[in-house]
Amino acid sequence: MRAHLGDQLVVESPATGIARRDGEIVGLHHEDGTPPYDVRWSDTEQVSLVFPGPDAHLRHIGHGTPPSGHEASQASGAVSGAAPAFGAPEFAAPAAGDIGRRVAVERRRRGLSREETAGRARMSPDYLAHLEEHPADPTLATLVRLADALGTTVAVLRGRGADLPPGQGHALLHPHLRDLGPEACRALLSTHGVGRVAVTAPDGRPAVVPVNYEIVDDAIAFRTTPGSVPAAAVGTDVAFEVDHLDEALSQGWSVLAVGPARAVTDPDAARRLAGGAYGEPWAGGERELWVSIRPTRLTGRRITPGP
Repeated sequence: MRAHLGDQLVVESPATGIARRDGEIVGLHHEDGTPPYDVRWSDTEQVSLVFPGPDAHLRHIGHGTPPSGHEASQASGAVSGAAPAFGAPEFAAPAAGDIGRRVAVERRRRGLSREETAGRARMSPDYLAHLEEHPADPTLATLVRLADALGTTVAVLRGRGADLPPGQGHALLHPHLRDLGPEACRALLSTHGVGRVAVTAPDGRPAVVPVNYEIVDDAIAFRTTPGSVPAAAVGTDVAFEVDHLDEALSQGWSVLAVGPARAVTDPDAARRLAGGAYGEPWAGGERELWVSIRPTRLTGRRITPGP
């Protein structure tokens, strides 16, 4: 008997051959996949160390051909009753195919092929293709391997908590907060993403608004509509903030840039910015005004587990 993480262990009645108990293999004690296994039983959600007897067999989930409907329902049942991490509220199950679409987006974002991703996640490329292209409900162990292969979290792949503010997990027991130098801040700003610009709105009130941004020649550039709240940045000193939180590990970073903002009025410069942009603004619509912020002060912080 050789198992993979995410496989189902089924214990049958010796007399009838009917499954009397099943669970998901969530831990291996030998690299070759031989027993014993840590099994999360679907009826109790409890994990126990199991030495399978002659009345037990494996259902291989997520390796080779896609699971059958019965196997998929067994896999789904082993996960759907699990309590959410960190005491967070429960959410509706993701729509059919949403997990596969998120996997595909994260894979393409990192420039990985299906073969590379499947190799990192220790699964068949055919199963990954099935997951990306068809409605599926992979086991928790499969999602853990995929999240690790893609450098993200299970929560991101599931899309849970999409309407909640980040940072609702537990704080680290021994957090380590350190300041980041300018070069580290520039690296984290990267080439593009979503950040927040703090301005004084046309009505005189302070406002913070999210914008899609690019980094061009060490300047932060974003496009907006004349007369909008982000356009109020032009001709003033503004603050621009970008951050990232890893909910699963309760750690992350933030970068704050402060400097003067100006409108990009040169038509050739504006065309170069539009031609080199990584994507369209999420807000949509015609946004022909490019605003450039050249930081005069760049600071950042990162929080990680302490020693």
